[in-house]
Amino acid sequence: MTESTGAAPRRIELRRIDRENLYAVCSLSETLSAQQRPMVIDNGVSIAEAHFSDCLWFRAVYADDAPAGFLMVHHGLDEDHPDLRGVFLWRFMVAGPAQGRGIGRAALRALVQRLTARGTRELYTSYATGPGSPAGFYRSLGFVPTGRILDNEHEVLLRW
Repeated sequence: MTESTGAAPRRIELRRIDRENLYAVCSLSETLSAQQRPMVIDNGVSIAEAHFSDCLWFRAVYADDAPAGFLMVHHGLDEDHPDLRGVFLWRFMVAGPAQGRGIGRAALRALVQRLTARGTRELYTSYATGPGSPAGFYRSLGFVPTGRILDNEHEVLLRW
């Protein structure tokens, strides 16, 4: 994770991606460290993939009115991904310069609030291991291993 000396943002929002912010959100992928880049699929690719599935929901993470990250959730039954259970955080990234400021934690809290309002009480995700892995980040938020490996990534689950 890239360390930041910036102050914690006052406000985190999950915003729709549109023609006004598309390029800014896509360019966030380029801010990741060399260790993180291979672990995170480019935001532009994720956005394109979402347009070919009814089971993907995505948003930009904004910190104090500036794009700072991206997340995408898989939900529902999908013949292309039958191994995914429940609601699955499929893609998640915080821009390199924005890391270390609590933005990732706040973005996941905002996602959990949104899911709770819709009756969901658990969230799955997965991660690769090695340098730059987000394993510690997810563990610190309360995600626990499920014991499953998906596409060479360790699946974890958060219940609330």
